[in-house]
Amino acid sequence: MDSIQNPAGAAAPAKTADAAARIREIPYNYTSYSDREIVIRLLGEKAWQLLTELRGERRTGRSSRMLYEVLGDIWVVYRNPYLQEDLLENVERRKLLLEALEHRIKEIDKRRDPQHPERDAKVVQLISMAYKAVRKFETSFGRIKALRSRIFKALKHCTREDNIRFDPFMRAAHVTDATDLRIEYPCVVVTPDSESEIPALVRACVALGLVITPRGGGTGYTGGAVPMSEMTAVINTEKLDHIGRAFMAQLPGVDERVPVIHTGAGAVTRRVTEAAAADGYVFSVDPASADSSTIGGNIAENSGGKKAVLWGTAVDNLASYRMVTADGNWLEVERVNHNLEKIHKQETVLWKLTVKDGKNPDPASARVLSTRELSMPGKIVRKKGLGKDVTNKFLGGLPAVQKEGTDGFITSATWILHKMPAHTRTVCLEFFGAAKLAGPAIVQITQFLDSHPESCMLAGLEHLDDRYLHAVNYPVKSSRDAYPKMVLVGDIVSDDEEALERVTQKVVSICQSTSDCEGFIARTDEERFRFWHERSRTAAISAHTNAFKLNEDVVIPLDKIGDYTLACERFNIRCSIENKIAMVDELEKYFSGYISLGKPTMTAGVAKETLLAESVPAAKKILAAVRARWTYVLENLDTRFAEAAEKLHELGLALPEKDFGKYAEGTLFEPVYDRVLRISWKKEVRSELFHIFSGDVFEKVRAEIDAIHNRVLRGRVFIALHMHAGDGNVHTNIPLNSDNYAMMQKGIEAVEMVMKTASKLGGAISGEHGIGLTKIGFLDRALLDDYLEYVHTVDPARVFNRGKLEPDINLRRIYTPSFNLLGSESLIMQQSQLKLISDAIKNCLRCGKCKSKCTTHVPRASLLYSPRNKIIATSLLIESILYESQTRRGLSKLHLKEFEDLGEHCTLCMKCLNPCPVKINFGEVTILIRNFLERMNCHHDPIAKKAGMKFLEISSNNGVELARKGLVQWGFKAQRLASDLLSPVAKTTLQHPKNTTGRPGVVEQAITMVNRKLPKPRLPKTLRAVLELNDPTTAPIIRKPSAVDAEAVFYFPGCGNERLYPEVGLATLAMLYDIGVQTVLPPKFLCCGYPQRGAGNHALAEQIVTNNRVLFHRLANTLNYLDIKTVLVSCGTCMKQLKDYHFEEIFPGCRLMDIHDFLHEKGISVQGEDNVRYLYHDPCHTPFAAPAPVKTVNDLIHPADGSKVLLTERCCGESGTFAVGRPDIATQVRFKKEEDILKNKARVSDGGFYGRVKILTACPGCLQGLSRYNETSGTKAEFLVVEMAHMRLGDHWLSTFVEQAVDEGGIEKVLV
Repeated sequence: MDSIQNPAGAAAPAKTADAAARIREIPYNYTSYSDREIVIRLLGEKAWQLLTELRGERRTGRSSRMLYEVLGDIWVVYRNPYLQEDLLENVERRKLLLEALEHRIKEIDKRRDPQHPERDAKVVQLISMAYKAVRKFETSFGRIKALRSRIFKALKHCTREDNIRFDPFMRAAHVTDATDLRIEYPCVVVTPDSESEIPALVRACVALGLVITPRGGGTGYTGGAVPMSEMTAVINTEKLDHIGRAFMAQLPGVDERVPVIHTGAGAVTRRVTEAAAADGYVFSVDPASADSSTIGGNIAENSGGKKAVLWGTAVDNLASYRMVTADGNWLEVERVNHNLEKIHKQETVLWKLTVKDGKNPDPASARVLSTRELSMPGKIVRKKGLGKDVTNKFLGGLPAVQKEGTDGFITSATWILHKMPAHTRTVCLEFFGAAKLAGPAIVQITQFLDSHPESCMLAGLEHLDDRYLHAVNYPVKSSRDAYPKMVLVGDIVSDDEEALERVTQKVVSICQSTSDCEGFIARTDEERFRFWHERSRTAAISAHTNAFKLNEDVVIPLDKIGDYTLACERFNIRCSIENKIAMVDELEKYFSGYISLGKPTMTAGVAKETLLAESVPAAKKILAAVRARWTYVLENLDTRFAEAAEKLHELGLALPEKDFGKYAEGTLFEPVYDRVLRISWKKEVRSELFHIFSGDVFEKVRAEIDAIHNRVLRGRVFIALHMHAGDGNVHTNIPLNSDNYAMMQKGIEAVEMVMKTASKLGGAISGEHGIGLTKIGFLDRALLDDYLEYVHTVDPARVFNRGKLEPDINLRRIYTPSFNLLGSESLIMQQSQLKLISDAIKNCLRCGKCKSKCTTHVPRASLLYSPRNKIIATSLLIESILYESQTRRGLSKLHLKEFEDLGEHCTLCMKCLNPCPVKINFGEVTILIRNFLERMNCHHDPIAKKAGMKFLEISSNNGVELARKGLVQWGFKAQRLASDLLSPVAKTTLQHPKNTTGRPGVVEQAITMVNRKLPKPRLPKTLRAVLELNDPTTAPIIRKPSAVDAEAVFYFPGCGNERLYPEVGLATLAMLYDIGVQTVLPPKFLCCGYPQRGAGNHALAEQIVTNNRVLFHRLANTLNYLDIKTVLVSCGTCMKQLKDYHFEEIFPGCRLMDIHDFLHEKGISVQGEDNVRYLYHDPCHTPFAAPAPVKTVNDLIHPADGSKVLLTERCCGESGTFAVGRPDIATQVRFKKEEDILKNKARVSDGGFYGRVKILTACPGCLQGLSRYNETSGTKAEFLVVEMAHMRLGDHWLSTFVEQAVDEGGIEKVLV
């Protein structure tokens, strides 16, 4: 787009007010594109010139409006794969659209006026161009179908057919990276299963004439993975996620053996870090995107993070790596004489390059075609004096590294590892003075620690300015009543703990002695985590602009950081003043136009003209004076302060000597920068105008003043800084609203200033983000010459990432979508509940940090439904629905099915919330999607799920018993029999799950339904049947006869613990009975309402909640003598839902807690079974209050051999009725869970243990889900409280408890 491009080609913004108002008249354009850019993209430059001329002499404008409607239809389909897919599938709908397009062009033709030949000739040219665009649009569908057929036929011989994806979900997920910049959708996305498939895929793509874009985590900030051609095949590496164990290797040219680790290109950075840490080592490549970035991307971008200050970036730590070249051969690159530290310190760096025959899928045994040695000076890697620098793309001809995927396809790598000193201190320094103190403080700290005083080293130093601090809701550690201007967080390490303490204290004292600073030291892992946590959420800076920002990472020499900060603050000050002046301008327009005072009754019979006669001139006078002052400040920031003070005094602003005396010898900029001289909207404008327009009669005027302020403020541009301060890598972020054309232009101005300043100060324009699309216009051409010669030699056809790192590429084709523009169809949005969905996801940053926690993101199971990907798809589907709701074709049912597909690919675990910088909970978004589909009558649940939901809603005893017999006793048995019968077929679905986009066929659904056995019910009856609680009008109180005055609790068993697995509810009651607690049960079977809420049936869920709360109030009134202070549950899902019941209002002062937490509070613990070790599966909706539930579990149960209970993570795949509703997706989810179970079973079995392994859990649904792994993992699932009852009360605990409760008068029934 014009607002994100090479500055040399930047288009000037519209000059006139009329032109500015006509920036976006093309309908359905929910993007940053202006009308000009759409016309040029679809019709060409000449068309825009003709259109501008014709509109300059416009008569009615109807012809241009009809042309714009044609272009709007084409543009919205062109950039929305869901609309495109619908038209590909439905010939009739496509025909209707094409007829509408041709009809409009014919109407334009009818309105021609041959009496004006010159004008008519221009119209004829435009009509011809429009017809050509429509014909191209019409024939594109046939071309797409033919191309897909060719691609599929060619690629199916290289990888599984299931890995070749043309569906709109995958194309949308791979159209952009963390920038949200878009150019073209890829024609195909390929997800190869292994490294061995890559050479054949490359050769096939070359033969098809496709451009290959390698892609890992999609976390880039410069558009390096954004497809630039519609003939692009994106090859996703996320399945290539192999991570080996750390081992000692003899590297060539290195005397001692070195710890290394081997990884696939798709391995997530954080997982590599964890694997190295498990063996006691440090993997030092740690970008802020570590939770989602991949190894291949780290090499291609030469990434680094806070540890780069110690051990450098990716290139410094590579031992060897493998890639595939443009001719489909293997290329292995090995460093020969590794210096085991930063590469630039080595005078000559040697690499061995080995080319092997790619026709052999096994690179280890492939025939060697050639070998050569590459020699390069170490000093060329980065500019002298800079800790990072990725601007030298040639890098001595070293393949892949820093090449941004333009010279080959990286498949795997081996990395050297390091040993971190034994002790770490994290220091947090809060600065309350001017932001310019950042530079001196950073220099002082680094200079002090560079000498390694007392063997202490700096292992990371990060900086956040005040804008970032506000964005991440930074919790101030200082007790003073002020907010920091900046914060530094750093790690200092040493093997000598006492020396480390002294040096850390010295660092704090250095800063405190030279600036207004307070320092805090974290000594424990928990404290250190809290100190670093805010740094991980820096992407939240752009939340207020709906997540679009320009992210520029420059590198500044440490002694120049203060100068750079000043330059950015100067820009911010200018933008702030300009924005405030724009507010004054808008207010003057308002006061010069029509002013509404609301209802006549508000004016008390006084004429409006009379009321405004004095107030409006007074307001204009104030605005004129304010504009004069602010304009003077803006234009005279570098004027001597003494001179400026006199002028400002004339303009009505007094500057007292006592406040401003220290600036006498300086410039006006200094007091403005120090915020001593404030340009205050509230004080100088708002308060003055509110004084003039006071009283009820001017209420609407005051509201409009605030509305104008908010509207104009939304367009204010600012630069926010955070940095890897130890190496001068400054992340310069510019949040922008992509629907605000002027703001986007100002953003580009900010980028230009940033790049010029970085270069002027001797820095580099990129330290780790790369060049990509956004920085190519600022890179010195001389730095590209050697690279261009290299890349055209190794890839003459530019197969890999064609268009990237080319100095002459056309960047005007870049655009970004805008959630703000979706709101223009607010009536449709609100009527259909789409606005709720849109508002819930609009702040997504596309950073991908949700991937690591998402249960529906399991790449090797062909499951890529991370919240990041689903949000991109959701926004496009919302756009599709808004568009089609305004056409005569109407809404396509296909879009509702695709929406349903997104809603079904979620287990509602809500685990995406914590890692998300802007706190999007896609579980709640999924519920909104399901609610929307329910209202649209487009919720298609299979019979098994419907039956399960109905079972949960039954409350009569006989009904529950009958349904349980059919569903559980007979249904589970039938499933187990079918599992045995179909076992050979079902095993394939476990080993290689297929992608699940769209509903599978009946046969596939049936096979995945039985591929893992359901457990055999332990009890034939429900909890109420066992305890003979058959009267729904009475509330049972279960207690020992001697415990009449004991503590009383209310226990809500929930569906799972009294209908499906009654042994859980009975174990809970038995344990409470044993410790002498009185337990009150509900009078009948109840469901908490969460299954209905989660399924999208909001009305039924609300009805259940209301009915339950009414019943509980009645119960509380009846049993108020028991003074119930605790409500207990034994299900995390019930816990989540019951929090909304507000039990503290029902049983005054009560608390809601899990049975296990209650037993823990009472000091109850048991010894585990002999020859048994335990794993613990924490439910997605954990019922535990502690942040680390496994600690509580270890307190409750002590394995007999003294071992520890270990945590097994990931969702079990059951998720209520999810497993029966979409067993195919559940199969994919279980793929990852089984891996984790087996990994942790191996860990818990260390030391020659050959006994049994039990998996404990605290959720009845998880108990069912974990039982499905019993056969394949050799484990046994058990509920924690059941295991505790068994170990505390004996093998016959159940029969003993039932006998005591039922036969010995342990149950009192009270009428409610």
